[in-house]
Amino acid sequence: MRVVYVCTDQGVPAFGRKGASVHVQAILTQLLDRGDDVHLVNPRPGSRPAGLSRVHVHEIAVGARRDGEPERAAQDLDRRVASILDDIHSQAPVDLVYERYALWGRTTTSWARAHGVASVLEVNSPLPDEQARHRVLVDRAAADAVARDATARADAVVCVSSPVAHWVRALGTAAPDSIHVIPNGVDTRRFASLDVRRDPATFTLGFVGTLKPWHGVADLVRALALLHRHDTTYRLLVVGDGPERGSLETLVDHLGLRGAAEFSGSADPVDVPALLARMDVAVAPYPPSEDFYFSPLKINEYFAAGLPVITSDVGNLPALLTGGAHPLGLLYPAGSADGLARVVSQLRDDPVARADLGGRGRRAAVEQHDWKRVVDRILDLVGVAGVTTQAS
Repeated sequence: MRVVYVCTDQGVPAFGRKGASVHVQAILTQLLDRGDDVHLVNPRPGSRPAGLSRVHVHEIAVGARRDGEPERAAQDLDRRVASILDDIHSQAPVDLVYERYALWGRTTTSWARAHGVASVLEVNSPLPDEQARHRVLVDRAAADAVARDATARADAVVCVSSPVAHWVRALGTAAPDSIHVIPNGVDTRRFASLDVRRDPATFTLGFVGTLKPWHGVADLVRALALLHRHDTTYRLLVVGDGPERGSLETLVDHLGLRGAAEFSGSADPVDVPALLARMDVAVAPYPPSEDFYFSPLKINEYFAAGLPVITSDVGNLPALLTGGAHPLGLLYPAGSADGLARVVSQLRDDPVARADLGGRGRRAAVEQHDWKRVVDRILDLVGVAGVTTQAS
């Protein structure tokens, strides 16, 4: 197939290091592995990884920022997508457009509908709600109108969680049978043979992700402090960067944990497996939330690395960890550093349980959550899962 992947969000550099960027790269990799002719449309792609050298990159020109009108500038950027799609389509017919929903992205699905091209719209979050809550959204009505247009015109609207699908349905424009819930996946090949580098004299808790308030890393630091009072061999490895890093490092100093906590900073996706190999347990310490809508990439990466997983009991995470015949991880009450410390201590005292959880998580990642399976399910929704036109 000839596939065009579109992401107009300037905050998601296709070849960057943040979770959303890793997600984009995962989809591109699977399309290439199928033998598809893959085109990427993105305003700030960044430096291309070696494994994606065959992707044809079409960088959207970003106009000069107009003071006080960032939303108008973003909408202007989205409109430029049509001419890029026209150019690609004129060279050889496009079989599929796959768009990562962006706050002002409505052109791609409209273009696909007008040209009779199959389209997938991947929705990772209710962006107008997120933008209004955490950043600035001047024109909420316009953002909602964009979301209604984009979802109405897509052949398949793929939502990463049930709450996201609920939000799409509430918009009221997408056909009910076009809305599907398909959680995120993981490239299990990257974690197939980890060179374990754990220090037997210590016990390391780990976290991977952007350091933002809704990831709850402060609770993880407080749990480390509770554990450290009784056993100074506990360690913490935080992989990632973000706006909370300064306050987290201040909290580490305040709690007397400077020698016990390490912040690696932003890591290239290819380096994450080696960092996970240093951890004894991996944690997703999400705080309490009434509208948890995430499908965390980090948990699937923890599974793929064969690590025992601990996460808070928020949103859909209990079902993810305990929904099968055997648990894939352990839960604690969201927001409770005490509860988290107790579960960590429990696992440290039980190496057999750690090995069992790690093994089950790895098997679940391979058998259920590998990106190949995820992408095949998505493409099957528009009738192209089994179609390939070139050799891989």
